[in-house]
Amino acid sequence: MEANDIEKTEDKRGLNFVEEIVFNDLKEGKNGGRLNTRFPPEPNGYLHIGHAKAICMDFGVAERFGGTCNLRFDDTNPVKEDVEYVDSIREDIHWLGFDWADREYYASDYFPQLFDLAVRLIKEGKAYVDDQSSEQIAAQKGSPTEPGQNSPYRDRTPEENLDLFMRMNAGEFDEGSRVLRAKIDMASPNMHFRDPIMYRIIKTPHHRTGTTWKVYPMYDFAHGQSDFFEGVTHSICTLEFVPHRPLYDYFVDELSDGTYRPRQIEFNRLNLTYTVMSKRKLLQLVKEGLVAGWDDPRMPTICGMRRRGYTPQSIRNFINTIGYTKFEALNSMSLLEHAVRDDLNRIATRVMAVINPLRVVITNYPEDKVEMVEMESNPEDPTAGMHSMPFSREIFIERDDFMENPPKKFFRLAPGSEVRLKGAYIIKCDEVIKDADGNITELRCSYDPDTLSGMPGASRKVKGTLHWVSSAHAVDAEVRLYDRLFSVENPAAETERDFREMLNPDSLKVVKGVKLEPFAAELAKTQGTKFQFQRIGYFTPDYDSTADALVFNRTIALRDSWEKEQKKG
Repeated sequence: MEANDIEKTEDKRGLNFVEEIVFNDLKEGKNGGRLNTRFPPEPNGYLHIGHAKAICMDFGVAERFGGTCNLRFDDTNPVKEDVEYVDSIREDIHWLGFDWADREYYASDYFPQLFDLAVRLIKEGKAYVDDQSSEQIAAQKGSPTEPGQNSPYRDRTPEENLDLFMRMNAGEFDEGSRVLRAKIDMASPNMHFRDPIMYRIIKTPHHRTGTTWKVYPMYDFAHGQSDFFEGVTHSICTLEFVPHRPLYDYFVDELSDGTYRPRQIEFNRLNLTYTVMSKRKLLQLVKEGLVAGWDDPRMPTICGMRRRGYTPQSIRNFINTIGYTKFEALNSMSLLEHAVRDDLNRIATRVMAVINPLRVVITNYPEDKVEMVEMESNPEDPTAGMHSMPFSREIFIERDDFMENPPKKFFRLAPGSEVRLKGAYIIKCDEVIKDADGNITELRCSYDPDTLSGMPGASRKVKGTLHWVSSAHAVDAEVRLYDRLFSVENPAAETERDFREMLNPDSLKVVKGVKLEPFAAELAKTQGTKFQFQRIGYFTPDYDSTADALVFNRTIALRDSWEKEQKKG
């Protein structure tokens, strides 16, 4: 990017601190004015919204300043990795609106170079094979205020270390019996410098390299070198890697001639209320059947949010709102939901659906008459137009919209009161029909024929407006009403409790027999359609839908009342 273009970019909006660093590096001509970032996921699970924040940073900063961003899978542990995860990661990044073109890489691409570097360090006396267990090595590490103890194997000769390392890779030794460690400084105030492990023995076949390797590099050894091999200029990661940065630079300097070294920059993670971001815990939920899979709409995974009906733009807007800092924070789920609600309000098609139907018979409406009333498809979108909806003698309204003995300021339907049916007539409740047990089964109402749009009484005012669906034309559907996955605001802070004990038992409610207007049922066949069920919430068709059985997920309610209700409780 040219200097003038950089100046123009800065004027578009305020830069966050990472963008300021990149901006200044480009302005100073570092790396020849070249910008190359990377997103390095481990293919050991599905991505969650925390990864979305990193994706927006890694791809976004490259996009903004005219650089490139690589997708590099950190596939250094074949025990936990799967091609399924690789495919899902690709899909999630594309769904969020980013692309890596032909720059898809894998840490395994660099296994030969990394192995050669390890051999060189062994020959130079900078690495050694340790026969101790992981527990013994951890015990000898010391503490931040006390130096560690040297391994009894630290002074092996380069020749002996090289022989053992080659035999490790030949599969002669059991997993866990030996590791390769860097020989740095067991008294360093930075714990990561206390002879970190570079390689461990793993005999599980790798999803790309098969059984070629029996030793695999650790993240701290593989990551910086992979950045270097790819020409990455800015290695952007989260705050927990701040103490790793000196080690990152140390290993890279073993390759670099000093003219180029990737620059590591750290920002705060995305933490969200009423959920967990640990992939290990999310995997537990999946494996133990506590959720319906990685794409369960209650999960904080990107695929779960996609299935629930969140939009890519809403997630990106949320991430822009919370921003990037050097301070950890717990972000409110309500803030994310506000972003989702705001975006869906612009694009969702308005339709009628009755979740808990109560039959209404309009006694003075002709039995065989059906007329089409016009409904606005989206008042926020001038191009959305109108759609037709059938009106007939028998309709369904929401059961909660009727009370036999209502309190004051109940502006819905009650005996002797009037309401307007949205887009149609004003009706009055004349009679309540009950079964033998006293349950209300039907309402008998009368309508005012002059109150339809275009009629003389169309402007007549009543205080309540209800949504409805024609009984004869209604399409049955199933809806899934989702709530917070956990009942505790910050499950990660409850260290004395098993996180599974804090799951919200009411996080999913399945409702069958929902009555849907025909237009919505037809439109639901179009993949990706977003709906606002009027007066209820935003919904999206689920993957489980078929031509004969429609299933909808409630993406979000129309208003944020959840946290207020929690505080009351």
